[in-house]
Amino acid sequence: MKNLSIITENYPASGIRKMFELAKNYQNVISLTVGEPSFDTPLNIKEIAKKAMDENYTHYVSNAGLPELRRVIADKYNKRIQSGYTENNVMVAFGGMEAIFLALLATVNPGDEVLIPDPGYPNYEGQITILGAKPVRVPIFEKNNFNIKAEDIEKAITEKTKVLIINSPSNPLGSVLGKKELAEIAAVVEKHDLFVISDEVYEEIIYGDFQHHSLAEFSKISENVLIVNSLSKTYAMTGWRVGYVVGNEKIIEVMPQLQEGIASCVPPFVQLAAIEAIEHGAEAIQYMRSEYERKRSIVIEAIEEIDGMIYQGSAGSFYAFINITAFGKSSQEFAEDLIRNAKVIVVPGSAFGPMGEGYIRVVFAASDDILMEAFDRIKTYVNSLKESV
Repeated sequence: MKNLSIITENYPASGIRKMFELAKNYQNVISLTVGEPSFDTPLNIKEIAKKAMDENYTHYVSNAGLPELRRVIADKYNKRIQSGYTENNVMVAFGGMEAIFLALLATVNPGDEVLIPDPGYPNYEGQITILGAKPVRVPIFEKNNFNIKAEDIEKAITEKTKVLIINSPSNPLGSVLGKKELAEIAAVVEKHDLFVISDEVYEEIIYGDFQHHSLAEFSKISENVLIVNSLSKTYAMTGWRVGYVVGNEKIIEVMPQLQEGIASCVPPFVQLAAIEAIEHGAEAIQYMRSEYERKRSIVIEAIEEIDGMIYQGSAGSFYAFINITAFGKSSQEFAEDLIRNAKVIVVPGSAFGPMGEGYIRVVFAASDDILMEAFDRIKTYVNSLKESV
């Protein structure tokens, strides 16, 4: 048999998948790893999809998506950032992941460099690698409230740099970029004429006084910015696989032909459900956000009772990025020890890049009982470490 593709040989291994494989050897394990809402999709959204299927919205539609959904998405951003978008500025995709891939396909050539956050979402690296481009990591520091800084971005830029990926609110960090920080980043983007892929899938999951802002708000660079979003996290629709890209019409217009060669089109009954979500989902968003904020408080209180763990609180998303350097173990070792000794699965920070070393990521979207039980087990394990010294 001939060799498999170079891509399969070089595709980066998943640190998250490694933890799942290890956990298979243990019973009664609590997983705090899956980045998914604990809620079901709201009933009104499901009802629209059922009705659409009964009315035979089950055939091929435009590669770019239903015009009515694209108009609804454009209107959403016109209200938020006075962008002047129309349906021609919107491409509907199979979730946020395909939206990112389409944005990269439209902007990146083999050999180009793409700046990615470190720690950051692991799948950025894989998609960039598939395209023959080079991911270049921009370090993010806890001392900066886990916010990527303009000066660190500029240090990573070379003559081959073409795209910058920004993620706010962040997975895995839970950080949210403010308007001032984004303005500084926008100046760097303008100076070096970079494309920006702005991953905003957690835009509605923000706490306290923090607010969501986008680089697309800055008029001098707005034509270079591709907003990537999805309905997965906001409306508890992870399994529906519907996302989108919003941006410069000249960039968006090439994406339908790329979609034709990948997956044709997002099912129309799913797209009609997406319209219902965006137009009538505000109450569900408010409820889920308040529940996540309450669960975050449970995690904060639990960590305060565990000597050696440091968590500064998430400004957004449903992730806690916890400093575990006091235990003198690598993040991988500590995570594996939690499975063996506490039967709790977390993700080692190193799975999100070298700058994640010394941390673990916990998802706090689980039920209250599961969260409290998991942290009771973690506390017991940590106390056993002190007793063994």
